[in-house]
Amino acid sequence: MAINRNDDQFQNAAKMKVRVVSHLLSYGDECQRLQAQLILQCAPFLKGMKAACAVSLSVELCGWLARVLKDTGISCRTLAAEEKRRLVIFYRETDFAAYLRREDVADFLEEYGYETGAGPRKALERLAGRFRRYSEGRSLFPHEIGAFLDYPIADVEGFIRNAGKNYLLSGYWKVYHCPAAAQMIFYAYDKARAAAVNEYLTGTSLRGIAAGGELA
Repeated sequence: MAINRNDDQFQNAAKMKVRVVSHLLSYGDECQRLQAQLILQCAPFLKGMKAACAVSLSVELCGWLARVLKDTGISCRTLAAEEKRRLVIFYRETDFAAYLRREDVADFLEEYGYETGAGPRKALERLAGRFRRYSEGRSLFPHEIGAFLDYPIADVEGFIRNAGKNYLLSGYWKVYHCPAAAQMIFYAYDKARAAAVNEYLTGTSLRGIAAGGELA
């Protein structure tokens, strides 16, 4: 199915609303800034289109996570910490556990020493440990994080094999396999972000935006 990404009416309206929410990243209070960042960067996850997402947050915004995520059914875990920023992964426990047990995901991650059947917390503990060793200069960057973020396994493998080069398409991730299918997913993710931004601007809370976002 062909996708018209030049739909001016949709693109222009979406961009305008994204600019409004982006404004809150600089001028809102800390709670507003956190919500705006999650909506802009995690909309496909919030809408149940992805198993997880990861965001780099300032230490100040991390202090608001418990309040913002309350009653959303969303869990989070810090994967890497610097002086002023944290890399935080967001997921829904049941959905993420099922995703990690998926055959292609489990087989791939087992190559890196993960026991995906033990559940998200143990897998994320190992991933955080891998980030810690990387920050200490004791290992390479844990590029397998792409599998945790629900990128197609063929593309995660392609990224690692090609050191991030020679990709066929770049968008929400670098694509090495089936670019036409990836382009359709990118478009769906764009629509999810536009919908989440619109809901937020009309007064819907993050909890409301994330409601019903469990993976099918």
